[in-house]
Amino acid sequence: MENIVTLYHGSSSIIERPKFGKGNPRNDYGLGFYCTESIELAREWASSDRAGGYANTYSLDASSLYVLNLSDGAYGILNWLAVLIDNRTFLIDNPIASEAKEYLAAWFLPDVSAFDAIVGYRADDSYFTFAQDFLNNTISVRQLGRAMLLGLLGKQFVLKSEKAFRLIEFVESEAVDGEVYYAKRRKRDMDARADYLDRERHTARIDSDIYMIDILRQGMRQGDARLQ
Repeated sequence: MENIVTLYHGSSSIIERPKFGKGNPRNDYGLGFYCTESIELAREWASSDRAGGYANTYSLDASSLYVLNLSDGAYGILNWLAVLIDNRTFLIDNPIASEAKEYLAAWFLPDVSAFDAIVGYRADDSYFTFAQDFLNNTISVRQLGRAMLLGLLGKQFVLKSEKAFRLIEFVESEAVDGEVYYAKRRKRDMDARADYLDRERHTARIDSDIYMIDILRQGMRQGDARLQ
């Protein structure tokens, strides 16, 4: 059965043929081609400055692809964080955060090597800050999960394998007005930060919230009911 997915990629240029093995290996999910199923998000991602760029549209038959969806019920926020830590560079402020990185990698990092594509949160500047706060024991697991919904930054669909790159087909490209979408991009990120600072960082439940220090001390691992 066909599973045709329409994907969008925001860029400073028109990309008709994404190239396997090219790009930044320190992105959220490592080396790959980063897309979204939202044309509006792609337009914003194309506007890293007021010069704007292009929103490229693609069609992908994903029916034969092995896709890791970090947002489905089989995975939790700590699995997403473990993958992020494995690829991105984090500022480590204290010994807890340093030990946390090693612990999450050991017990919550899924093996992504066999997958053709990955679906999961995109760690924009604000989301990356939330993740760092959790590692530094500032917010709880519950607060991190809620924070990831702020700003509606959406999810990304990342092509990882040669097979996935062979199957993606370019449809069209449109020029993006950077004056309009750079402002939208900044507003979305600032709104997420504002909501986080105004609400989430001040909603700790002392009697029930679980922090990184609790996970370390109590040896919580994948599947622990306390983390659900």
